[in-house]
Amino acid sequence: MIYDLIVIGGGPAGMMAAGRAAERGANVLLLEKNDRLGIKLVITGKGRCNITNAEINTKNLVDIFGKPGRFLFSALNNFGNQDIINFFESRGLATKVERGNRVFPVSDSSLDVLDILKNYLAKYKVKIKYKINIKSIITKAGLIEKIVLADKSELQAKKYLIATGGKSYPMTGSSGDAHKWLEKMGHTIIDTNPALTPLLIKEKLIKELEGLSLKNVTIDIYQANKKIDSRFGEALFTGNGMSGPIILDMSKQIGLALKQGDVKLSIDYKPKLDFKTLDQRLQDDFSKSNNKLFRNSLGDLLPKKLIPLIIKLSEIDPEQKANAITKLERKKLLHLLKNFELNVKSLYGYNKAIVTAGGVSLKEVDPKTMQSKKIKNLYLAGEILDLDAPTGGYNLQSCWSTGYTAGENI
Repeated sequence: MIYDLIVIGGGPAGMMAAGRAAERGANVLLLEKNDRLGIKLVITGKGRCNITNAEINTKNLVDIFGKPGRFLFSALNNFGNQDIINFFESRGLATKVERGNRVFPVSDSSLDVLDILKNYLAKYKVKIKYKINIKSIITKAGLIEKIVLADKSELQAKKYLIATGGKSYPMTGSSGDAHKWLEKMGHTIIDTNPALTPLLIKEKLIKELEGLSLKNVTIDIYQANKKIDSRFGEALFTGNGMSGPIILDMSKQIGLALKQGDVKLSIDYKPKLDFKTLDQRLQDDFSKSNNKLFRNSLGDLLPKKLIPLIIKLSEIDPEQKANAITKLERKKLLHLLKNFELNVKSLYGYNKAIVTAGGVSLKEVDPKTMQSKKIKNLYLAGEILDLDAPTGGYNLQSCWSTGYTAGENI
């Protein structure tokens, strides 16, 4: 049997493309490597699924992706953030907007998102094959001729769409196989790197801070004493490193910098207070402490879990009376609070990366249709493309928009 369309990859882009093409009358076969659809989708947003970002300005959405974002103008106009919200809500999934314009299901369950996509595919009779292992994709005269599976069986279609994602979370099936297929077809693959990934830190002392969540902090990134990035917001200490929104958003830049040399983090725990104001705050707190011991005097200023380490690093006697602390001791304490330095060992890597930076060169894909400029009956959508953005629902929106645009035009 020759299908109208074969979609390779049952993630958000692949499901959206398959559903939309079938809705428009195409006979569609969806191939999935795993035994079920949407494995990576289900774990996004810590299992809650940050569907999109409610930013209403398309230009702002495009700018989030940097210079490559201009590629998305047509796809976002075809199927933007409000369109995907309407898509889910019209099918019974209530949504809510949280901090940073992040859009989540009211149910806080990514499984509800997946169920709607599966129902969408079922309604328009998309045929799905699971546990598919592709051996090769055969091309001839600038067209895909057939797909050869590991069991030597063959599949054919008039058109094909690759939406296999990148290399992040390989346990979900994102192994990067498609990059090799596409290179053989003549496509350029921009070097891939893990993005939106936690960091490993050299200092063992952070084990003492494991699980500590930081709010309203500033983290600066330095290389050779030069600041290369800075973010304000939330972060989290893990057993051997750091994670959280601002760390994830800076991880791509940190990864690139690590290839050039050492990278250092500087955490400002009190960014809204300059040195002078914070010093006065400390003096006031200490003077109010009367005969309180230093180890009991920082509770109003710092998270409880951070206090023992700060005291240890300050080298101030924890049994000393707070109101007896000297100016020199206070200066060292201030430095720790405003410039807490940590050395980056490495990125955690693809195993914990939310997305993959790099992928198929955007110059080789028609942004209005997602059609390959190298292979006439091939389309590409989702994370396989050289597009990545910070946390906040932007990367999923890219998958929805490019998948829908491909399905619409196929």
